[in-house]
Amino acid sequence: MTGGAAEGLLRELAPQVLGAVVRRYGNFASAEDAVQEALLAAATQWPVEGEPDNPRSWLIRVASRRMVDQFRRDDARRTREDLAASWSRTPPDPPSERDDTLILMIMCCHPSLSPASAIPLALRAVGGLTTREIAAAFLVPEATMAQRISRAKVKASDEPFGLPEPDKRAERMRSVLHVLYLLFNEGYASSSGPDLSRTDLSGEAIRLARGVRAAVPEDPEVAGLLALMVLTDARRPARTRADGELVPLAEQERTRWDRGLISEGVALITEALRRGQVGEYQVQAAIAAVHDQAASYGDTDWPEILSLYGLLERMTGNPMVTLNKAVATAMVQGPGAGLALLDGLDERLGDHHRIHSVRAHLLEQAGDTDAAVAEFRDAARRTTNLREQHYLTTEAARLATERAHD
Repeated sequence: MTGGAAEGLLRELAPQVLGAVVRRYGNFASAEDAVQEALLAAATQWPVEGEPDNPRSWLIRVASRRMVDQFRRDDARRTREDLAASWSRTPPDPPSERDDTLILMIMCCHPSLSPASAIPLALRAVGGLTTREIAAAFLVPEATMAQRISRAKVKASDEPFGLPEPDKRAERMRSVLHVLYLLFNEGYASSSGPDLSRTDLSGEAIRLARGVRAAVPEDPEVAGLLALMVLTDARRPARTRADGELVPLAEQERTRWDRGLISEGVALITEALRRGQVGEYQVQAAIAAVHDQAASYGDTDWPEILSLYGLLERMTGNPMVTLNKAVATAMVQGPGAGLALLDGLDERLGDHHRIHSVRAHLLEQAGDTDAAVAEFRDAARRTTNLREQHYLTTEAARLATERAHD
C-alpha cells in the first residue's frame, strides 16, 4: 500500500474508530489520544508491511491496547484496569458493525459545550481537520483554537456515548449542522494545501447529512443543508481543469455539471421551503439552485440572487455573506456599487484573502487595472491554498500584461 493510499484510508476510518473506542471505554479525551497513536502506527507500518485484512478492527485493537496501557500507568484508575483489559481481549468489531460517526458528532455537540467549543471539537474528531484548518474557518489564531479544543475534549470525556432522547436532540442540531457545513466547505474549497478540494471531507459531510436527514426528515434546515451540499458539489466536475487548476464559476463548462445532483438538490430545497420555516441553509441552497439552473453565467437571475443575499445577510450578519452580496450587487448595479459594500469590511473579516480577491475582480470590472493587479497580488500572498494562489498570481500577471500592451 502506498503512503498516499494509506493516508486516505486512515482519514476515512479515523472517526469510525474513534466512535467505536469511545463507545467501548468512554473518556473522549483519552480515547482520542489512543486513536491518534493507532493512526500514527498504521501510517508507519501499513506502507511497509501491507494493509491488514480488516483495517478498522486493526486500528480499534491497537487503540484499545493504548487505552489499557494508559490505565495501567494511572494509579487513580486502577479500578478500571481489569474492565479495560477484558474489553481489549474481546473479538474485533466485524466489518458490518454500525458506523458510530453520527453519534460521535452529536456527542461532541453536548449542550454543556458552547458552539464555539463544540463545533471545533467535532470538526477535529469527525472531520479530521487540523487545528490550523479549524482556526482558519473561525478566523481566530491557531493557539487560541488549540486551547479551545483541548478544554472541550476534557468536558466531553464524561458524556455518555449514545444518541440522546428525541426531545433533547433538537438543542444540538444547530451545532451538528454547522459542523457538517464547515466540513463540507473545507472539503469543497480547502483552506490550505496543494489541492483545490478534498473530496474525502466533502463526501463524508454529504454522507453524514444524509444520515441526519434520515433521522429527522421533517426538519427543513437539514433538508436545506443537504440541498446546499449537493447543489454545490454538482459543479465539481467543471471546477478544475485536467491539471487541477481552478476554473471560476463564470468560465465553467456547465454541461459538465452533475444534473442528477442538481435535480436532487432542487427537489430538496423546494420541499423544504414549502414548510414555511426558512433558515439560513435553505436560503443558501436557494442561491445555489438559481446558479445551477441558469444556462450561463450571464443568464443567471442576479436580481433574485441579490435579494436572497440581502435576506441571508439580515438573518446572519455574517461578513462573508456581505462579501458575496457585493459580487451580486456588482452584477445588478455595477462594480462601483459592489465596491462600496466592501468599505469597512476589512475590519470584520481581517486581512482575509477573499476580500482582496473580490475587490480585485470588481476593480477590474470598473477599469482600474493598476489597483486590481495590486489586490490580486495581495490575495495571492494571503491564501494558503496553492491552487488558489496560482490562479490569483496568474490573474495578476494577465492584467499586468494587458496593461503593458495598452
